[in-house]
Amino acid sequence: MKNNTSRVLCIGAGPAGLTAARRLSLAGASVTVLERDPVYVGGISRTEHYKGFRFDVGGHRFFSRSSEIEALWEEILGDQLIMRERKSRILYRGKLFDYPLRAFDALKKLGLTESARCMLSYFKARLFPIRDPQTFEDWVTNQFGLRLYSIFFKTYTEKVWGMKCQEISADWAAQRIKGLSLGTAVWKAFIPGWLRKAGDTPKTLIEFFKYPRLGPGQMWEAAAEQIQQAGGEVLLGMNVQDLALDSESGVWTVTAVDAQGQSHEYQAEHVISSAAIVDLAEYIQPAPPEAVLTAARALRYRDFLTVALIVRDVDCFDDNWIYIHDSSVRVGRIQNFKSWSPHMIPDPDLNCLGLEYFCFKGDGLWKSDDQDLIRLADEELIHLGLVSPGHVVDGKVIRQGGAYPVYDENYEERVDLFQSWLKKHRPGLYLVGRNGMHKYNNQDHAMMTALLTAENILAGEELWDVWRVNQDADYHEVGEDRTLAFSERQVPAPYQKNG
Repeated sequence: MKNNTSRVLCIGAGPAGLTAARRLSLAGASVTVLERDPVYVGGISRTEHYKGFRFDVGGHRFFSRSSEIEALWEEILGDQLIMRERKSRILYRGKLFDYPLRAFDALKKLGLTESARCMLSYFKARLFPIRDPQTFEDWVTNQFGLRLYSIFFKTYTEKVWGMKCQEISADWAAQRIKGLSLGTAVWKAFIPGWLRKAGDTPKTLIEFFKYPRLGPGQMWEAAAEQIQQAGGEVLLGMNVQDLALDSESGVWTVTAVDAQGQSHEYQAEHVISSAAIVDLAEYIQPAPPEAVLTAARALRYRDFLTVALIVRDVDCFDDNWIYIHDSSVRVGRIQNFKSWSPHMIPDPDLNCLGLEYFCFKGDGLWKSDDQDLIRLADEELIHLGLVSPGHVVDGKVIRQGGAYPVYDENYEERVDLFQSWLKKHRPGLYLVGRNGMHKYNNQDHAMMTALLTAENILAGEELWDVWRVNQDADYHEVGEDRTLAFSERQVPAPYQKNG
């Protein structure tokens, strides 16, 4: 360990930033974390509070193919992790379909005629697949057939992204639903668990998962506390303004403004950023070349808001969440926070449902008044038949900017250009996490990029190729265990710098 007294600054206190900071601070490094949010840590994995109710900004299952990540969650939170059963369904034409798709359930609810059409469409796609699929529509059609794609994927996906499926890269489908096909769904429906091979369950089909008793934010609140106990700092309400590198000393000066408008400067040998690339590019001084700035500014992000409705718990669905495949409403997904953890609901006679609306900053939905959004969510719940009139008693709106990096045409080339310039001209500045790397990854992947980056810093050399995390969708969905044997200094082959 060549650099265990390094001064490190982390931009962002989400899963990636806090994972890196915790690893480094426990190893003896001097670490400061700067977080823009004035109240919460956890980023998009935070848990917000309202009148004793706790609710997530998007659902977060704690399951990973990496035993290193699983062990880290246990280490941070211990007995506050509880085991929960996964249940999610798709609402289509007024009927709730099990997801993952189950053959008997789908057959019964689609009807014999529609089911036959779906099967014929599937066999056609298998016999005559689209060669070299470039778009989300191409990729999913190859996996499920055009008819099932139209029923169970198209409407929801276009709500999420605000763009046509023909405009979304196939990379996104490969990352998010790799390993799922109609054949897989039928196999899971008919074959008992004891007959399946160990490890053949795609990650999105996992039936049980761990979950913090008080929501995912509890994990990151605990991680922040452990960083501080180890001598590090986690500072909230800090807006980064500038990042400047002294080329002679190799020391970074980071300027941030606090909630009171006061400016602060920090020096660090290493900066780990989970900020969106489009923001980070503006912080760097002197500014990157125009071509690099243009590439960074062209990266797009999808925003969303959650309307958390406190309702009387009468005949509420018991799913973790329901996907809404209905173009007559604007809501895309509905969470049941009591099904995630009953400890998040202080009154047993009440429940809290989170209605997720996908949008872009500045559009009509984003700028709507909170009371108008609460009223819209109430009306849509009633329209969908999920609650009865008069059951909503209160509500809270949470806006989340930059939630999802968009995989549109040329996004990869833009990220590669920025990353290549950064590596050559700004050594000591590392990108981690979902927005930091512009990768639509899960929480465990964001944490993995942070752990590997921390290990590189502690080793004083680039042993691990962080950009290979989540490079192949097999790791994301069906890959084998990627244990990181840090204590034995063994570099796992998938991430070896020269592997």
